[in-house]
Amino acid sequence: MLLPAWLSGEDADEWVSRMLDRLAAKESRRRPTDEALLERARELSAKYLGGDAEPVSVRWVDNQQHRWGSCTPENGTIRISTRLKGLPEWVINYVIIHELVHLLVPSHGAAFWALVEQYPKAERARGFLEGFSAAAHSAPEEC
Repeated sequence: MLLPAWLSGEDADEWVSRMLDRLAAKESRRRPTDEALLERARELSAKYLGGDAEPVSVRWVDNQQHRWGSCTPENGTIRISTRLKGLPEWVINYVIIHELVHLLVPSHGAAFWALVEQYPKAERARGFLEGFSAAAHSAPEEC
């Protein structure tokens, strides 16, 4: 990292510390913990599903190479593929919404898609994920 020559050692240390804090905050937003995913899911449920979808847990998993997420409605668990880490927040939100709706409607019928479409970026996120999959040469199955 290059710093202006006029910065004193103390000022340079402060500047570097501030920039590292900013980078750490940005990284934590891009790579949320399981606890942060659960909180986000609850917020998304409240905002787009009237709070009707109530997940018990939402966590990252490494074993989903062909799905973006999965859900077990019987026990309220949602799993999100770690392949999504680092993707835009609105894309991750879409996958969370998709899985939240499965807590309410297990199939992919008209009632399911009507609920998913309450998320304003649903269509855009689906297109993003399709393009992402095509670029990776492996089209995943539907969530």
